[in-house]
Amino acid sequence: MDLAKLKAGLKKDFISSSSSEDLQKLKVKYFGKKGKITNLSKQLGKLDIKQRPKAGKKINELKLLFEVLNKSASQKIEKKELETAISKEQIDVSLPVDSDYIGGLHPITRTIEKICSYFSAKGYLIEDGPEIESEYYNFDALNIPQDHPARDMHDTFYLDSGKLLRTHTSPVQIHAIEKHKVPLKILCPGKVYRSDSDPTHTPMFHQVEGLLIDESVNFGNLKKELIDFLNYFFDKNLQVRFRPSYFPFTEPSAEVDIMDKKGWLEIMGCGMVHPNVLEMSGIDSKKYSGFAFGLGIERMAKLDFSINDMRVLFENDLKAISGK
Repeated sequence: MDLAKLKAGLKKDFISSSSSEDLQKLKVKYFGKKGKITNLSKQLGKLDIKQRPKAGKKINELKLLFEVLNKSASQKIEKKELETAISKEQIDVSLPVDSDYIGGLHPITRTIEKICSYFSAKGYLIEDGPEIESEYYNFDALNIPQDHPARDMHDTFYLDSGKLLRTHTSPVQIHAIEKHKVPLKILCPGKVYRSDSDPTHTPMFHQVEGLLIDESVNFGNLKKELIDFLNYFFDKNLQVRFRPSYFPFTEPSAEVDIMDKKGWLEIMGCGMVHPNVLEMSGIDSKKYSGFAFGLGIERMAKLDFSINDMRVLFENDLKAISGK
């Protein structure tokens, strides 16, 4: 680890930054999934146990330095960009208002409502749950063992209290089983959080997951449910395929693809609820079976509203997100 060289490079990068976009690129460069400081943190486990405390301290110093430099640079750049904007934007308050433009719901909200409306009509209960979760509900009860990569701190936001920000909406399924018992049909939309930030990922995003548990539920039931939903959502008969995949909480598991103009496009994950998940929730897996599915709201909204850049969904350009 050449930390001195990295520290010098970090300072040089901030000196050469002149815009908010430059600062965002620096965040990805150092803290993205393949970022320089992120990679250093991942290498700690490979060091001799006696070297780890010293190396960890140096890495924390780098993180602190980044925050200090970023705060200072952000204040200067924001002030400069504001002054530039003010000098260019001279508003004549006497001009008439554009009365043709009215507000509307955000594409994320409209997508969630569209999905919930469909499944509500089919008898699914819409369930909500806490965004701050325990490891039991986020991992253990979902058949995710202690050594699973999803528990790594590079993927999960852990809190000082020992709890965490939920990494998926699946914990709501466990709460719902405890609350309603079985048979059960629920849909769980909501925000989820992962320690990931780059041009195609955000630390916070939205998911919706469905769960159905009853007697004699099989994979054929799951396929029909999802094909019917996708045809409804995109308002046409789609080519749909199911590819074998792996999720700790379902077995068998599959990725669902749809055919679009450019070829096959991955759209969601699904599978039959793992017997271990049923048993941990006090359900007789020999009597009951079930299926679960989950999809990303941002991806569905991007496709439904023909949005080219996912980042548009998190910016405040009203015309862009309203389709005006």
